[in-house]
Formats: sequence, structure tokens, C-alpha cells
Amino acid sequence: MLNYIWAGLIIFSLVFALSTDVQELSSDRYRNGDALPVTVSFPEEYDADARRQPVTVELDTTAFQAFYPDATTPDPRYEGQLVQTQDGNQIVFGSGTELPQPWQDMRDFYGDETSDPIRAEAQLDAVTGTVAQARLTFEPVHFRKLNDIAAAALNFAETAASLALGLIGVLALVLGLLKIGEEGGLIHSLTRFVQPVLRPLFPELPKDHPAMGTIALNLLANVFGLGNAATPLGIKAMEDLQKENPSEETATNAMVMLLALNTSSVQLVPPVLLIAIMGLQVNELVFSIALATACTTVAGIAGAVFLSRMKRFADSNPMNDSS
Repeated sequence: MLNYIWAGLIIFSLVFALSTDVQELSSDRYRNGDALPVTVSFPEEYDADARRQPVTVELDTTAFQAFYPDATTPDPRYEGQLVQTQDGNQIVFGSGTELPQPWQDMRDFYGDETSDPIRAEAQLDAVTGTVAQARLTFEPVHFRKLNDIAAAALNFAETAASLALGLIGVLALVLGLLKIGEEGGLIHSLTRFVQPVLRPLFPELPKDHPAMGTIALNLLANVFGLGNAATPLGIKAMEDLQKENPSEETATNAMVMLLALNTSSVQLVPPVLLIAIMGLQVNELVFSIALATACTTVAGIAGAVFLSRMKRFADSNPMNDSS
């Protein structure tokens, strides 16, 4: 079901992005290919042989808003550089320069937000001393939203791959230790120890079932803020619970209870990541974390028990079919 939700969100975002891009193209929001008249001021006289010259671009705010109807009122002056090459002249607005909204969108589209400069072709029409009349033409902007979605998809794909590779080592280590503990009898001993506490929450499980041990280890990993270690233990606990499940498509009450306990975040020790970020200041959050986890755990258990006793959900329990 979750996969269908994600697929629906992706399709919705693509449709929204495409409709926005089509609207921008039809309204010619960024005036692709059109030249904006500006005034260029030089701190000294214009030098036709200079490779680079600092300049101040002065805008007629009324003409600017007529050129870009959706733009807010811009500042009248912006600092930049005139770059002269054999292929033509360009005015470059440096990285970090606050620009009016249409130009800022162009910078984000072609660069990396405010870290990259933005360039515009500059046609100098009339130069008199330290002042020149010019026309600026920016690179065209097409399908801005679709490009943003594609870039975000690639970035998160890289993040997902890095996260998956990073978890392989943790999974191998924890599952290896779990196998050693299982072969050495540790899981069996732990099962007998925690059974009086966990048995009321998982009444469907047979006595001394090995899933009790892995469930206890999973909850302990969560309690001590070991999120990466809790993940493989939770997966192993679910696998043990699935062995008692006669259906491959419907979760049992025990599986739902385990998921509720994990979702409620049974936790007393702050997460390792939070400790790394906040340092000793995290001690101020210990009481809040304990109170929050107590409330969420009680709510999760109560919700799982209440729903399991409702006729609609009780009838769907695969354990009832097997009895």
C-alpha cells in the first residue's frame, strides 16, 4: 500500500510540475530571448580593450516590472562585472548578490542557488564616458520544475545508496552477533527472562518462542537510542513472528503490536545522532524524551489492543483462521 502512495505522490508531483512549466512557458514568465534595457555605469571611463571591468547595472523599476509582470519591485542598482570576449560581451552578477526574483530563479536553474554567478549577454548601444545604455539577454529557462524534480530524484537516489551501503556493515555485525547468541543459548535464556513482561503483549505466541528474545533485543536497542542496531533486530523479530503466521498477506496481532511499539519509539536514552549534534545540552531533553516515549508507548499499545478486539479487525486476524 505504501508503494502505491509513493507512486501516487510522484505522479502528482510530475503532473503539477509539468502544468507549472507549461504555464510559465505559455505566459513567457522569464522573457526567453527578449532583451531588457538597462543603464550601465563604470567607476572610470569605459575601456573597450579591458577583459573585465566592474560595473553598476541601473534598472528602471517601472520598466522592469513591465518586462517581468510577476516580479516585485527590484532595487535600482546591482553590482557586477562586464566581461568582453571575441564572442561578445557579458555582464556577470557575482555569487551571493541579492537579485530580483526572476533573475534569482534563473540563477537557481542554471547554478547552485546563490553560490554561482549568473551571466547575461550585454549589447552596449551607446557609451558616453562612464555611462552606457545596454540591453541584457539571459539564457532561456525551460521546464524549471521538472528539472528540479529530476535533480532531487538523483540526489536522493545517491543518498539512499549511501545509506544502504552504510547499513550493510551494521546489519552484518548485529545479525552475526545475534546468530552467535542464538547458537550459544543467549536468546533462549533471554526469552525465559523477558517472558513475564512481554507475554501479556503477545498472547498469541507459544511459550518460550524465540521471537520473544529478538523482540526484547529490538526494544532494548530502541530504549538505548541505537537506531541502526534496532533495525536488523526488528527485521529478525518480524521474521520470527511470520513463522507463526499462516498468511503471507495479513499481519497477526503480534506483528501489529511489535510495529506499534517500534513506531511509538520506546526510548529512554537520547539518540546517538542527537548527542553528536547537541553534546551535553542533550541532558536537558532526557525528561522530555522519557515523558514522550511513555505517552506514545501507552497510546501505541492501547491502540493495538483496542483495534485487535474490534470485530472488523478480529475477523481479519489470520491466527483465528488457523485455530
